Formats: sequence, C-alpha cells, structure tokens
Amino acid sequence: MNGLFEQFSKEFQNLLGEFKLPLENPILTFSLLLLIILFSPIILRRVKIPALIGLIISGVIIGPNGFQLISEANMKTGFVNMFAKIGLLYIMFMAGLELDMQEFRRYRNKSLAFGALTFFIPLLLGYPTCRYALGLNETASLLTASMFATHTLVAYPIVSKFGISKMEAVAIAIGGTILTDTAVLIILAVISGSDHGVINTSVLAHLGITLSIFSLIMFWGVPKISRWFLSKLESEKSSQFIYVLSILFFAAFLAEVAGIEGIIGAFVAGLVMNRLIPHSSTLMNRIEFIGNALFIPFFLISIGMVVNVKALANEPWAWAVAGILSAFAIFSKFLAALITQLIFKMSRPERQVIFGLSTAHAAATLAVINVGYTMGILNIEIVNGTVILILITSMTASFVTENAGKKLLISQTKNEPLEGPSMRSQHVLVAANELKGNEPLLDFSVLITDKTVMNPISVVSVLENDEEAEMRIRRSRKHIDDFITHYNSGEINVHAMATIDHNLSSGIARVSKELVADIVLINDNSKINLLKRLIGDDRDHLLNVCDKTVFFCHFNHAFSSYRKISVVCPAYAELEQDCNQWLERVMRISRELNLDIDVYSTRETFEKFKAYRTYRKFAADLMHFPIESPEEIVEKLSGFGDNQLFISVFARQGSVSAFTGMEFLPQRMEKENTNLDYVFIYPSQSASDLSYAAYDDMSGSPLAAGVETIQRLSKEVGGMFKKNEE
Repeated sequence: MNGLFEQFSKEFQNLLGEFKLPLENPILTFSLLLLIILFSPIILRRVKIPALIGLIISGVIIGPNGFQLISEANMKTGFVNMFAKIGLLYIMFMAGLELDMQEFRRYRNKSLAFGALTFFIPLLLGYPTCRYALGLNETASLLTASMFATHTLVAYPIVSKFGISKMEAVAIAIGGTILTDTAVLIILAVISGSDHGVINTSVLAHLGITLSIFSLIMFWGVPKISRWFLSKLESEKSSQFIYVLSILFFAAFLAEVAGIEGIIGAFVAGLVMNRLIPHSSTLMNRIEFIGNALFIPFFLISIGMVVNVKALANEPWAWAVAGILSAFAIFSKFLAALITQLIFKMSRPERQVIFGLSTAHAAATLAVINVGYTMGILNIEIVNGTVILILITSMTASFVTENAGKKLLISQTKNEPLEGPSMRSQHVLVAANELKGNEPLLDFSVLITDKTVMNPISVVSVLENDEEAEMRIRRSRKHIDDFITHYNSGEINVHAMATIDHNLSSGIARVSKELVADIVLINDNSKINLLKRLIGDDRDHLLNVCDKTVFFCHFNHAFSSYRKISVVCPAYAELEQDCNQWLERVMRISRELNLDIDVYSTRETFEKFKAYRTYRKFAADLMHFPIESPEEIVEKLSGFGDNQLFISVFARQGSVSAFTGMEFLPQRMEKENTNLDYVFIYPSQSASDLSYAAYDDMSGSPLAAGVETIQRLSKEVGGMFKKNEE
C-alpha cells in the first residue's frame, strides 16, 4: 500500500513539475496557446476590442518578458518561433492570393501613387527626426526612417472577415504595401550586404543578379509547373493543398537566398498562384482556414512576446524614443492616406481602411531593426522603442480597420445595385445523372455562385421510374453525398437529392420549379446522332419543358489551364429578359479565374457588356470582335486552343435573338473542335417580356429552317451510305 502511495506521489510531483514556469513541455505549451487563440477573441469581443489586439496582449502577458509562461528559448528557436514565422509568411501569401488582379490592374495607378506617398513621406519626415531629435548618424537615420515606411498587413484578416478584401481601398492599400515594403527591404539588403554600412557597386550588382534569377523562377518557371501539377491532381484536393504550401515556403526560401526577406517571396508566391486558384474554390477555403485558425494567430501572439515591459520600466529614455517613433510613424501613414483620399476623391471610410492597413509595423520593421542592431548601426534604446512602436501601431491598425471596415461594408451594401430579382435569392441546380464527371460541373457551379446566398446550390439526380428505381436511388444518394462532402466543408452549402420521374428532362424541369432555381447546369457529354435528330434531341426536349436558364457544360481541362474566356452572342442578345442573369455569371467566372473576356457580338451587345460591368462594379478586361451571327465563328473554332473557355449564348425558338439555323449550331461547333471546353447558354424565356417593337426588320422564317433541316439530314444519310460502300 505504501509503495502504491509513493508511486502515486511521485507521479503527482512529476505532473506538477510539468507546470513549472517557464513551460518546457511542447505539448502543454501548444495546448496553452490554442486555448488563448480560442478564448481571447471571445472574451475581448464583449468589451468591443478587436480579436487581433487580444492575441497581441496575450503574447505580452505570457511571454518571457511578462509572466514567463513561455521560455525565451522557445520563443526564439522553438516551435513557437517556427509557427510565428509561418504565420507571417501566411499573411503575405494570402494578401497576394486574395488580391483581385483585375481590380489591381484597374487601380494600378492609384496603388503606385499611394505606394510612392507611403514610402517617401515617412522617409522624408523620419530622416531629419532621427538625425536631429534622436541624434543618430546618417546610416542609422536612413535605416530607422526606412522602418517608418514599412507596412505589415496585420489587420488584413479583418478585411477578409468582412468580405471587403476585393474593394478598391483594399486593393490600393495592398498594392502600396508591396511597393513600399519591397523598396525598404531592398534598401535593407543593400545595407546588410555592405561593409559596415559602406555601399559599393558589387553589392548592387550581386543583388540585381539574384533578384533577376528569383523573378525568372517565380514568374516563369513556377506558373508552368503549377498549372500542370494542379491539372493532373484536380481530383486530389489534399495533394493540391500540400503543393500550394510547398510553393509558399519554397518562394520564401528563394527570396532569402536572393538577399531579400522571405515575406516578399511569400507575397510573390501568392501573386503567382492567384490566377491558378479560383477564389471560391474548396482549395482556397482550406488555405484561408488553416491560416486564420492556426498560423496567423501564432504570429500575432509572437508580436506581444517581443515586448520587454521590465526593460522599458527601467529606461525612461526608451519610452521617449518609443513615443517619438510611434507618433511620426502613425502621422506619416495618416498623411499618406489623407493625400491619397484628396487626390482620388475617395470616401472617409475608404481613407480609414487604407490608413488602418498601412499603419501596422511588424514584419519588415523587425527585419530592419534586427539587421541594424546586429551590425551595430542601431543601439538598444532604438530597439526597445521599436518594439513599443510595433505594439502601438498594430493595436491602432486593428481598431481603425475594424471600425472603418464595418462602415465601408455598410456603405457598399447600401449602394449595391440590384438587377431584377435580388442577387442574394439566386439558386443553381446541378443535374448529376451520371456517376462520373460531375465534379467539374459542381466546381463550375461554385465559381458562378454568390457566397452570401444561404443555400445557393442543389445537386439532383433524376432516375427513371422502373422496377429498379429504389435501388438506384439509394446508390445515387450515396454517390452524391460522397462527392459533395468536401464542398460542404467550405463556405458554400450544397444540398443534394435524388428523385424519380418517367422522363429525365421532365424530372429536371419539375425539380427546378420546386426549388425555385434560376439556372440549371447540365453535363453535356453526349454525342448527337441522326436518330436523336429525328426523334428529338435531349437538349431540345429539356428546353421545351424547362423555362429556366440552362447551361450545357462540357469540361475536359482543369480551370487553372484557361488563359481567357471567349463569349459568342447572337444579335439582339442584350434584349433577352434574363440577359443580366448570364452576364452576371460570365463576369463572376472572369473574376474568380482572373481571366480577360473576348466578346464576339454586335456593337449593341458589347455595349451591354460594358454597361453591366460598370453597373455591377466588375473589373474584367473586355475585347470586342464584331460579328452579326454566331455562325461566323464556326469556321474559326478549329483555331481555338484548349487553354480557353468557350461560352456561346443561344436563344429559344421564337425569342427576340433567335435566328435561322440556330438549332444546328451547337452540333456544328462541337464537330469543329472536339477538344474545346464549352458552355452553351440558353436564357430563360417569357413571352410577356419580349421586346420586338424596336426591331421592325426582324421576321420569322420557319420554312427556311425546315428546308435547312431536310438538307442537313440528307447530307448525313448520304454520308452513312458512302461509309457502307467503302
């Protein structure tokens, strides 16, 4: 009995030893940090303090300079340091990955202007301040002043959470951040590569060569490899995620080898992968989730751990230095944002968002201070003052961005244009009647769907009503549930169902009415033959019984392989009652995949494209190729490569944009280029909304259509006899 008690007592003592401060057990340390990440936002939300501030303050409390729950060794070399570095790289990577490249190109001049202002204003104000107010030498003054110019997107998770990461103000702030951080880090690389601060031409030449090699690898080599890799592993979602992370850290490593900080490499990796990863895809959702839930909070906690409260309490001059540095850093960023607002006539919330995103100093600032202190250029007072600056500016950025982000979101929502029925009430029905080939169709439905809709997508399998119907329904439901599982793990909820009907087309039409769907997606992989033309094509049957907008889709290649979108429209397509509906979807595809749009249409239809782009605030680049009829594009299809998505808009019989021979055009297009990825769109039609009055020159020609049908059938029959003779 005594032996058992002694053993229990010994185990209890060992357990207490694990809680000895600072904590050394990595599992216990990791558990503590996870609890902080979990409860800190919940507690501080009650007192209306941003979650980011809570994580930074938590780092101050538990760090080696606070209550010493985390050891200094763990913070500098242990897994805490590793996770913090990953979190910092992740912030920069996500900033590049989520950047709307169309918006960035649209506002590139504004980004350049803001980047110049946010670089030169802090530099011009900071240099004389450090030189004369703090008494630093020329090199130390330049290095410290360049620190004022840096940004760290500490508050970026806030704008991402609010869903405003694609707005103009955010695009300008991110563009300016990259420009100024790159400039500062190049200055840092030059100084760190110099001999005790003395810069020579060999340092500049070496940096130029290494940066050129880095750019060549990242902007030429990595996109080619990534496009091939992601297309080959399209069905392996986990492998795609691991590959993206590998590119992130490989790019950061290459940047360090090139002589610049890894954060620039991480951002470049985000830019490179931007076009290859659709912003609404499951892969993007997984990337955002792991960063926001784990890595980025570790980085924010690590910022607080750097603060040495005890040293600051014993050094009053450090507080003075911190006050001067923080005041000039915040004022210079506010001045840059204010001038940007005045030049481009932006709103107050937009200015505040730009100011909030550009105020925080952390990543590049720490790099500057570390290099300066290691080389003996900066003293310990500047280092301690900079740590306080990081804390103050990070808290300021979080407060300002959260408040301004809410105001900007509210103002944008109030001014958001609506076309016909609200965009938030749209519903997409995916018809999945085959056991294979439905994943690309569902991926496409995610691309064209608004994330803010509560239940935007339904997948339905319509089965024939026969003696095996019940067995096939069970098998179909299991298959659908299995393949939509990873979609429901994202932000978009997918509803699945299986039903029976005497006819597939009638079943799809019935379900589309029951679910109040506005668009039906069909996997269009069937070949059209003579028998189907005689007794009725499946497409024609569906269009006769279903009054919804129907997308017939055929995908052979991964979406990441597309380089542009080609859209072909008949004359008067802009007058169809649901023209805006398919225009919205085409614009969404362009934005999600960062692709330009070539429009083959009449001038009037192209003007509708441009007007809708402006009205809905899309930023797609449009190129016009004038044609009067889609038939003009058929002979050109053979020259279309497999690196583009071909979208052709058709019309239902009797509609305002219908034309003679239209019913044979899809088959001719398929025959002309069998390797083409296409979407054939048939807008919904309501006779009460037709607008024929403005087009007096239009007339029906059923007789001509009948003659053309007979001619085509006779040619096909003749072709069959020729084959038999051979």
